[in-house]
Amino acid sequence: MFAAMRAEGEAPAEATAETVRGDALAMPFDDNTFDRVIAAEIMEHIPHDTAAMAEMYRVLRPGGIAVVTVPSWFPERICWALSEEYHTVEGGHIRIYTRAELEAKLKATGFIIGPHHHAHALHSPYWWLKCAVGTTNDSHPLVRAYHNLLVWDMLKAPRITRVTERLLNPLIGKSVVVYLRKPRNDGDTG
Repeated sequence: MFAAMRAEGEAPAEATAETVRGDALAMPFDDNTFDRVIAAEIMEHIPHDTAAMAEMYRVLRPGGIAVVTVPSWFPERICWALSEEYHTVEGGHIRIYTRAELEAKLKATGFIIGPHHHAHALHSPYWWLKCAVGTTNDSHPLVRAYHNLLVWDMLKAPRITRVTERLLNPLIGKSVVVYLRKPRNDGDTG
């Protein structure tokens, strides 16, 4: 990923990166290591989600920023209603969060809760289609066509789809994104 970003001029020449194999419940990093931590679409897969949240908190420096994304409640409920396979496959989604539940767990971990927003509204119908025709049926004509639309949208970012997604995100955004901060000290509440 980093090599591709560098090739596209998206990473500064002096920047470095490395891949480390680890476990979300026991990260191979010292306490207070990172200024930023991102947990994108993983908490819904982890049986001990609060332990993973505690690990995020542990490795984040005081004052550091974290971002957690999970599938939004409404679009996810539709996926679960349409497909048993979607949520019973090994490694699949084992829970559906409300934003309030997610934020309460993160707050109980010690994080200061910041703003939130919804994202990827155009992806929700894609997953509804996949759930309706079979989550592994990538050759279905509607699934293929919608996938091609999403790839085109990501590469071209035309104004019409950007505006449409911005309008639909609060209603059917596939993901909810919550911004957090680790307190700088014991008296820091926000």
